[in-house]
Amino acid sequence: MNHSVLALVPALPLLASFLLPLVPGAARRLVGPLTLLAVAFIGLNLWPLVQTEPMVLAVGDFAPPLGITFYADSVSALFVIAVALVTLVLWPWSGSDAGNLDRKQSLTLILAGACGGLAVSGDLFNVYVFYELAAVASFGLAAGARTAAAQIATFRYVVIGSLCSLLALLGITLIYVQTGTVNLAHLAQLAPLKLHNPLGLAAFFMILLGLGVKAELFLVNTWAPDVYATAEARVSGLLAGLVSKLALLAVVRLLVLIFPLPEARDALLLLGMLGILSGEFAAFRARDVKRMLAWSSIAQLGAAFVAFAIPGPAGLAAGLAVALHHLLVKPALFLLADRWGGSLAQITGAARNSPVSAGLFVLFILSMLGVPPLPGFWAKYLLLSGLAAQPEGLWWLAGAIILLTTVVEAVYLFRVIGALYGRDHTVTPKTQSATAVIGSGVFAAVLLAVAFSAPLLALPLNRMAVQMADSAAYIARVLPPVLPGVAP
Repeated sequence: MNHSVLALVPALPLLASFLLPLVPGAARRLVGPLTLLAVAFIGLNLWPLVQTEPMVLAVGDFAPPLGITFYADSVSALFVIAVALVTLVLWPWSGSDAGNLDRKQSLTLILAGACGGLAVSGDLFNVYVFYELAAVASFGLAAGARTAAAQIATFRYVVIGSLCSLLALLGITLIYVQTGTVNLAHLAQLAPLKLHNPLGLAAFFMILLGLGVKAELFLVNTWAPDVYATAEARVSGLLAGLVSKLALLAVVRLLVLIFPLPEARDALLLLGMLGILSGEFAAFRARDVKRMLAWSSIAQLGAAFVAFAIPGPAGLAAGLAVALHHLLVKPALFLLADRWGGSLAQITGAARNSPVSAGLFVLFILSMLGVPPLPGFWAKYLLLSGLAAQPEGLWWLAGAIILLTTVVEAVYLFRVIGALYGRDHTVTPKTQSATAVIGSGVFAAVLLAVAFSAPLLALPLNRMAVQMADSAAYIARVLPPVLPGVAP
């Protein structure tokens, strides 16, 4: 496969988003799905090729560290596939207003292109550009519900997101001033001498908070509950399930390649623990189903930050498992919860009118709780095993927090199940579109497939973690070799 195909991962959805309004008739509704299938095809073809030899594209033939660099390893290829297929499942197929539907489909394609770009970006400049594109698209999608509550929640999201974007840009500027480059491989090469100091760590913390706003990191995640509770279900699923993972991936690349320092890991560990505690206890107090799911999403992403803080491939494997499980479960739960919505008191007995949806909801909840042999069990097992293997102190405290909050999580989630299957039926669920039911079924099918093949997936997961952790191989693959007698 020609390496130039990497440029198509972000380019195809972005181009399609601008061409979509120009396509006449019914063919317009096929532009988005066909584009996403093309990106998925690229990702599926990349996957076997990058298992042992990552693929690098120097755009415009400017050899790194000059110019724009795209880089694809097994983790990047997996997220390219996930971006295309998850966006396809959550695609806005219909709407009462044709003009509004065109806008939603265009914004969804921009979001997919930006997320694909984040997956394959090999320099900080492109990470920031694609992150901003994702931010703009997510602002438009969050406001798409056109209710007063959604408009207020989106305005708050815009304010917090914009301030954090400026913070990330300031961090990138500090790194550029210190090193004269934004290429990740070149930064990894220069970091021990130029960035492993207080100023470099300050830049990392700025970027961590700046990108962390999309990854629902503690301190900058206060926008999430209001946005997820008021936005359309598919938008909540995209933001919580997909966009958060690409922002998290960008942070982890920085941690592995440029800042593999105890101070950086401690920051992720502490903020992750605070995210777990605040998310789970806030979810326990919530009485609105979608708001409860939003707070639980914050807690689960906090667990992903804790996992990625664990040194070495073990932490990366645990983090990938937690993140990928959340990517499957959370969009499906938002799709299902949209049928009932409202408070717990309003959904009492709702399972009688929607037994299939209620059954799927219970399946995803059991996986979130870590009931074996569902994938959530294996993700928590990897996380707790990685924490137990570390020295005493904060690592063991993090493990204790995860065990404690699992009990809290079980209490409020079983409260929802009890309400769904209660005797007194007090609400008639709104009509749920066939695409929402089908989408939830697709996520459930993948979840069960992973559950039955978990032992077989352990090896490729570990291989991805080892490849991602090898910063020396990353540098050697991206940067041109230094010729004898020529100064680097």
